[in-house]
Amino acid sequence: MATAALTLAVLFMTVLASNAARAEPSVYPTGVTRYDPAKAYGTFILFSGGDNKTHLVDMDGREVHRWNYPGFPSGILDPALTGGKRGHVIVQLSMMEENDPAMFKGLPFIFHNKSLGELDWSGKVVWQWGANAPGGAAQQRHDWARLPNGNTLVLSVVARPLQGFALPKLVDDAIYEVTPKGDIIWHAGDHLDEFGWTAEELALVRATKAIAYLTINDMKPLGPNRWFSAGDARFNPDNIIIGSRQANIIAIIDKSTGKIVWRLGPDYPPSAPGPRKLPAPVDQVSGQHDPQIIPEGLPGAGNLLVFDDQGEAGYPPAKLNFTGGSRILEIDPVKKEIVWEYSASDTGRPEWTFYSSFISNARRLPNANTFIDEGMNGRFFQVTPAGEIVWEYVSPYFGEAPLGPGGKKVVTNWVYRAQPVPYDWVPAGTPHGEHAVVSPDLTSFHLPARR
Repeated sequence: MATAALTLAVLFMTVLASNAARAEPSVYPTGVTRYDPAKAYGTFILFSGGDNKTHLVDMDGREVHRWNYPGFPSGILDPALTGGKRGHVIVQLSMMEENDPAMFKGLPFIFHNKSLGELDWSGKVVWQWGANAPGGAAQQRHDWARLPNGNTLVLSVVARPLQGFALPKLVDDAIYEVTPKGDIIWHAGDHLDEFGWTAEELALVRATKAIAYLTINDMKPLGPNRWFSAGDARFNPDNIIIGSRQANIIAIIDKSTGKIVWRLGPDYPPSAPGPRKLPAPVDQVSGQHDPQIIPEGLPGAGNLLVFDDQGEAGYPPAKLNFTGGSRILEIDPVKKEIVWEYSASDTGRPEWTFYSSFISNARRLPNANTFIDEGMNGRFFQVTPAGEIVWEYVSPYFGEAPLGPGGKKVVTNWVYRAQPVPYDWVPAGTPHGEHAVVSPDLTSFHLPARR
């Protein structure tokens, strides 16, 4: 087991090492750094900070509410799913202790969740799950989703042997539909022949020394969409979209059978050099996060929106752009074509100035802007369809996390996922500000020298 722990630590540090192309200064402003209220779309923003608390801030960057629990991710529930009650949030209530029998040694701390819970606006626990999970711990990580029927989908992990793998036991991704029994409805390891690997690639998967061999980091129901309305059964609203960071795969699971019925990856053509005209075929995606079908009623509804980290991933590892840089992609899921994208070059900056090789997410807003969480830097911003940044915020909530060599604790403001929250999803009268912030000229913006 010590060997497995070491190899997982090495894998995690390899991902972090790829950040070298995107170094950050040691001193920089936090809070709102630019804001054009005429072009930005006003919301609250919810996120779990580096301090392991869940914060709700307004467009001025002012904290308007806090729950003293972390989330992976935290999320405010649509009142339509809570009987009209506003301001209910799902967070992680407790973590396992080192001697917990459910703990699988060698996993990063983010996998050690014991219980998941729903809190009301005052912080009262109104629902929780974990004690009834296999082994007595939820082990929730990376995602969850409340369903219209009141059940909750939970992305979790199960330690079990998989036939043909080099390691005797792996952490397999599992999806629960939490009913009173908390039934497992899907195991990734039961569907390896549906992920689209060649025989050579599957051999690399089975030979991996990483016990978390897929790292599925996204899971949510598709929801109503135009493809299903037009007769494409693959896009049944009840079906579940997932994303595997390690394998560079986005897939749709038929909820009734467990079969994968749609897939993007694991193999992509290399990124084309120079400017290109859209729409264009999807090129090399790597280490992606938060793939989702844009909900009905929003610009681009029915298309796939995904944060393409461009972090090291794949079996074998993908060949990435030398200069680094992440992308936001909007993809027609039927034609598998990119119809819109954002990278730092859209704001006239080098590609590496927008980069998060792991974590992060993006969401479409009602005015056609896109909200982006550049997670490893704790930076959120909105871009217009033309790529103009019209609001930007850097999280001031720092804390220690064991991300250094050998699990050394370092100080970080990283944010796994952030959620733009409509004003009417929280109790009426919750204050919020929308005051313009004009960014200074960076070439003349200096801290005053002492005299």
